[in-house]
Amino acid sequence: MYSKKFGRFILGFCTRCLTSVVNGTSTRTAVSWTSSVCKHHTQFLERRSQIGFAVVRIRSASKTTVDPNEVKRFQLLADKWWNEQGDFAVLHSMNDLRVPFIRDNLLNVHGGRQPGKPLAGLRILDVGCGGGLLTEPLGRLGADVLGIDPVADSIGTAEVHAWHDPDLRGNVRYRANTLEELSEKGGKGAGQFDAVVASEVVEHLADLETFALCCNQVLKPGGSLFITTINKTKLSYALAIVAAEALRIVPSGSHDWDKFVSPVELERLLESNGFHVESIRGMLYNPLSRAWSWTESTSINYALHAVKLEEEPDPDEDDPDDPTVIVAQAKARRWYN
Repeated sequence: MYSKKFGRFILGFCTRCLTSVVNGTSTRTAVSWTSSVCKHHTQFLERRSQIGFAVVRIRSASKTTVDPNEVKRFQLLADKWWNEQGDFAVLHSMNDLRVPFIRDNLLNVHGGRQPGKPLAGLRILDVGCGGGLLTEPLGRLGADVLGIDPVADSIGTAEVHAWHDPDLRGNVRYRANTLEELSEKGGKGAGQFDAVVASEVVEHLADLETFALCCNQVLKPGGSLFITTINKTKLSYALAIVAAEALRIVPSGSHDWDKFVSPVELERLLESNGFHVESIRGMLYNPLSRAWSWTESTSINYALHAVKLEEEPDPDEDDPDDPTVIVAQAKARRWYN
């Protein structure tokens, strides 16, 4: 009885907060409860700083994107990816936003292609693909998609599901691999992709610095990076963790608020690793309709599109097509002969 009452209370609170976000307002009434929910979390951060631990905003220094605890947790969920009413239902419904977001931005960069297959000819890397929930629809749009994930059982689930669709067999592949393994210099992934997708992934990684660097390495110059993730705000703690777990929108323990990253921090990180952020859009999940929509507010979920900067020529390296270089080389040949 008490769990049902608590669930109704949380649902009512979510409705009030969603209304305020949609209307672009953040009234004190809506946020006051959020502040009380987060009070113990704020006190924890204060105590942590007092005993000598710094609050790290951008996770770094581990030199690997893989968090072993996250791998163990997703290992237990590896056979549940394609249950549209199950633990990943919220990701299934997110495709209504993230697939058009990726498609439209790629078309703006590369122009129209084959009718019915608008992404034909483009190579896309889906990082942390899980069971292939986003990999498959991108493949159906004509892209050549490689999905990678460190959880081998999730890759197995993805391969089995894709095998049943003959339209996917030619252009969707999976590999139990990490991003850093794929991006190693001299590896097959270096500079090979037109786009990298990391949807609902960065909040589970161990090192965002390594992630950004590896994304740059696997992308072609001018390639696109697409990220959807959760902002680091008190409202996101109340809704994306407390309310989402209470309403069983996500499994308990799915998210760690310390791993959330704000759009400002993420943009700064990407621009320090050779990207230019083109756009950031707020996303909103309605637990009543179980649907996602775009919103001006990025206080909870957001989507980001960045482009890898074109490589500038090395000033110390001679351009073989430069007329002055051609003349100098001709003079050198005559002198040595």
